[in-house]
Amino acid sequence: MPNAQKPVIGLFLPLKLGPYELPNRMVMAPLTRNRAGPGNVPQEMNAVYYAQRASAGLIISEATQVSPQGVGYPHTPGIHNKEQVAGWQRVTAAIHERGGRIFLQLWHVGRISHPSLQPGGALPVAPSAIRPTGQAITYQGMQPFVTPRALAIDEIPDTIGQFRSAARYALEAGFDGVEIHAANGYLLDQFLRDGTNQRTDAYGGSLENRTRLLGEVTEAVASVWGSERVGVRLSPLNPFNDMYDSHPEETFSYAVEKLNPLGLAYLHVVESKIGNTGDAGPGFDTRKLRDIFTGLYMANGGYDRERAEAVLAAGEADLISFGTLFIANPDLPERFARYAPLNAPDPETFYGGNEKGYTDYPFLES
Repeated sequence: MPNAQKPVIGLFLPLKLGPYELPNRMVMAPLTRNRAGPGNVPQEMNAVYYAQRASAGLIISEATQVSPQGVGYPHTPGIHNKEQVAGWQRVTAAIHERGGRIFLQLWHVGRISHPSLQPGGALPVAPSAIRPTGQAITYQGMQPFVTPRALAIDEIPDTIGQFRSAARYALEAGFDGVEIHAANGYLLDQFLRDGTNQRTDAYGGSLENRTRLLGEVTEAVASVWGSERVGVRLSPLNPFNDMYDSHPEETFSYAVEKLNPLGLAYLHVVESKIGNTGDAGPGFDTRKLRDIFTGLYMANGGYDRERAEAVLAAGEADLISFGTLFIANPDLPERFARYAPLNAPDPETFYGGNEKGYTDYPFLES
């Protein structure tokens, strides 16, 4: 029997995030599920899925491409046309009806794409023409990554404009804020790390230059939303998508210092690897970024209830984002509050498919 009398520390304290009062500090992490409909449009089962999890203090949507050029995986949603906006409006309305809050994660995959996913079969773009190891996931199955095309410096304003336009569409779609995806080996992360950025112009080389695009994108998005409704996600030690940096502590400390004057809603840090292979560069204690950042710090990295409570109690984070646990437990806050058993996730249904493994996980009452 669950022990309903045992106190819960930290997770259920309310928190002011920008203009919002969150009822708890449990965040649903952004989770790619590959279940968007034709045209990368969110569909009804997506609305059901997110609404089921509205008891999270905050939901961060699955990564959502800011433009056709930003697409990197099949059946992932976009936020760059009116049809996609209409699809997302169903999602945000369903969440708000249940008293929840949701930020949209803005995404451009950069080199982690494939010509078959690009408009006109074009090459994916990147800071430098460096092919990642591994394979792209396409509608035709797994295919080797290609060597991307390095963005010309006169194309950078258009890239920034893609994020600005997507931010406007997200506002129209009824979201409560946005998170800029600068993690996990996608375009903005590719510009940050010297393993993928070998440019010699104003967007490469020095720390100032490699962090320039992230700063300009963040300023553009904040011009739409106000900085108090914008978060940024970083993954300093994640080698996912063949990422490496020779001095990650210096790189990401500088990036965070550059974000401080903007007054963002939060900084979201992936503290661990995705997968078990690869070397992202020399290790360091990513909690140092918590000391540098002047706003709210959100930690992510395979947390369970006990570890989350300990980190919050120690003042090492303000919010904790949970991924897999929210996949399998739509009522995760209630289960944590009651010390109830958790549903076991089914990894075979994480990516793609239908309602199975998506909206059919049981609630505690059932």
